[in-house]
Order: sequence, then C-alpha cells, then structure tokens
Amino acid sequence: MEKQIKPTEAELEILHILWQTGPASVKFVNDTLQAKKPVGYTTTLKIMQIMTQKGILKREKTGKSHLYIPVLQEHETQNALINKLLETAFGGSALNLVMQALGNRKTSNEEIEQIKEFLDHLQGEQK
Repeated sequence: MEKQIKPTEAELEILHILWQTGPASVKFVNDTLQAKKPVGYTTTLKIMQIMTQKGILKREKTGKSHLYIPVLQEHETQNALINKLLETAFGGSALNLVMQALGNRKTSNEEIEQIKEFLDHLQGEQK
C-alpha cells in the first residue's frame, strides 16, 4: 500500500463502501453502515476526516456537501493486507492460509470450481 498506510477495521468498512459505490457523501456512507449496525453520523464523519488526514481518502467539495473518494485501490489494499496476514499469522505458508480459510466456513460448489480453475491457471503459468 502507498506509504505503508494500514487502514483500521472501521476504515476498511468505509473503504469497502466507497470501492463498491464510488465517491460518496458522509451521509450516504453512514446510512450504508447503519444498515449493518448502529453508528452515529458524527462517528462516521470523524473517521472519514481522519482517513482524509492519513491520505486514505480525498475530499472534493460539491455545492454545500463533500464527496469522499478512496485514494487506496481495493486490489492493492487487499494484497498488502493478505501479505501481512500471511507472514504474521501463517509463517508465510500460503497452504496453511488457504486450508484455514476453506476449513472455517462452508464453501459453495461454485466457489470450489472457481478455485480449481484458478489453480489450473496457476499450474499452466508455471510450466
């Protein structure tokens, strides 16, 4: 991730919303978060202001309100977080990470097929 920015769990929730919807107001983000759990508008506002100060979001004025735009890219952020988890929790073993992930929840047949296709693709690249 750029400048080794490490989003907190709350920041990741906000980033996920913005990655899915694009630029949004604090009200929109707060309303979306409210659908999952109670969270105050001022709490969401403060987190987003901190994220802007940290360089995770940028803010653009549109009329009387502001739109927040993620600076961090979803794929890059996921890669950085998974690499950190892989090293710290699984000693660098991708096998242990995958086995733990697949063993902890029900994996659909569709997901299993997609995993098989991905593994076939990886094997093809290594030949």
